[in-house]
Amino acid sequence: MQTKFDELLDFPCAFPFKVLGVAHETLSDRVVEVLQRHAPGDYTPTQKPSSKGTYLSVTVTCTVTSKEHVELLYTELAKIDGVRGVL
Repeated sequence: MQTKFDELLDFPCAFPFKVLGVAHETLSDRVVEVLQRHAPGDYTPTQKPSSKGTYLSVTVTCTVTSKEHVELLYTELAKIDGVRGVL
């Protein structure tokens, strides 16, 4: 994956991840679990259900240290069961 995060950001920096997935009460916990594994910290995710309640978006801001770190987090968050996309 070729991204330009290194040209656009000064590392380390705060970076928001928005994870879109099938609505499930453990989605936020699973997102935080992945972040703790790769970027330990104190996270307070915000959740927003879709209009029909089928999907849930979980937004968490985390400190990233490099372009590779951002790409790793995108990849790992996308692997979570039920996740449909990571923005």
